[in-house]
Amino acid sequence: MTPTISTPTISTRTLGTASSLTVSALGLGCMGMSEFYGSPDEQGGLATIHRAVDLGVTFLDTADMYGPFTNERLLGKALMGRRDRVQLATKFGNERAEDGTRIGINGRPDYVRRACDASLERLGVDHIDLYYQHRVDPSVPIEETVGAMAELVEAGKVGHLGLSEAGAETIRRAHAVHPITALQTEYSLFTRDLEDEILPVLRELGIGLVPYSPLGRGILTGAMHVGSAEEGDSRASAYFPRLNGEHLQHNLRLVDEVRRLAEQRGCTPGQLALAWVLAQGEDVAPIPGTKRVRYLEENIGSLDVSLSPEDLAALAAAVPRDAVRGDRYGDMSHIDS
Repeated sequence: MTPTISTPTISTRTLGTASSLTVSALGLGCMGMSEFYGSPDEQGGLATIHRAVDLGVTFLDTADMYGPFTNERLLGKALMGRRDRVQLATKFGNERAEDGTRIGINGRPDYVRRACDASLERLGVDHIDLYYQHRVDPSVPIEETVGAMAELVEAGKVGHLGLSEAGAETIRRAHAVHPITALQTEYSLFTRDLEDEILPVLRELGIGLVPYSPLGRGILTGAMHVGSAEEGDSRASAYFPRLNGEHLQHNLRLVDEVRRLAEQRGCTPGQLALAWVLAQGEDVAPIPGTKRVRYLEENIGSLDVSLSPEDLAALAAAVPRDAVRGDRYGDMSHIDS
């Protein structure tokens, strides 16, 4: 059912208009290679990154807090000899200590500068293509944080600026200080609340959208079931309410509907779900994460799935916006609104 990957021609998409960055239409989220979704797998991660670049998936996403710090080091190792073939994105703002202790959200200008220098060192590069504020710090005016980020652009350390999980008003204020190239936020068939206010603002200002968790943290692949999470997988915790208990049982029934439609199209549920995200606009570049080459190749197959208006309507009927049960995080206080 998964399309064979031989010599693909992966298209590109352009994020942002005032400060534009061209990336592969489908990116690769690297977080799970180092933390959160089961055991870290450096060798699997290296193989997956190498295969992605060879196949034309050149938009690679990490953050300093993944590991913490180990994911950036992994990516730096993987990109030796390949740096000029990729668009590299990382993030700051979720401050953690070396032992993993969570310190808090930090958007202070002095921290922005220190975090960038530390990321450059761990990645082993002289510049970051897209630098995001990972979470908005409510104690620091966004103008101050983005002002410090703009200094990094002027210094040649960063090419383009991004925000992650920022609300509509924050996006406007940030963009007034320096052009914002992209907003990274959760977006999938299971998470569509940004369509009300945030997406219209992005389109108005000419800011690209980079959806993370476009597969709903794996549930939309059809591979998740009650008790399927391995030891150490945070998806089995209360931190992700929609992936546990009665919420999970209900949401899996929605996945069954996606699977049924995928079978009609001759693709996997995950490919259909990714094709839906890709169909939301040429300014949308999702970054599904994986640490396995076979899942990377399956995800790339979504680029061959073209959806008609009838297909999109069928998916909308199968997974109505208000049908998913459970918040996407157990604690939503870190999400700017």
